[in-house]
Amino acid sequence: MADVYKVADLRAKSADELKTLLEDLKREQFNLRFQAATGQSEGQGRVRLLRRAIARIKTVAHQSKNSAGAKTSAAKS
Repeated sequence: MADVYKVADLRAKSADELKTLLEDLKREQFNLRFQAATGQSEGQGRVRLLRRAIARIKTVAHQSKNSAGAKTSAAKS
């Protein structure tokens, strides 16, 4: 899991791919929370990995959005 969501790999993805991946991870996180609430949870370690992967994806998406905006404003000047 951790190897799949390395920052370098995430930066290579497009904004649409990051959005799709983020939606998938949030859906999985919801399912794990639901399982934990009903007592069906098998491992809490996965929850932690998902939280961190979601944070990484959001960070990379925000950084790429800001760097694209900085390039655009620099071109206007």
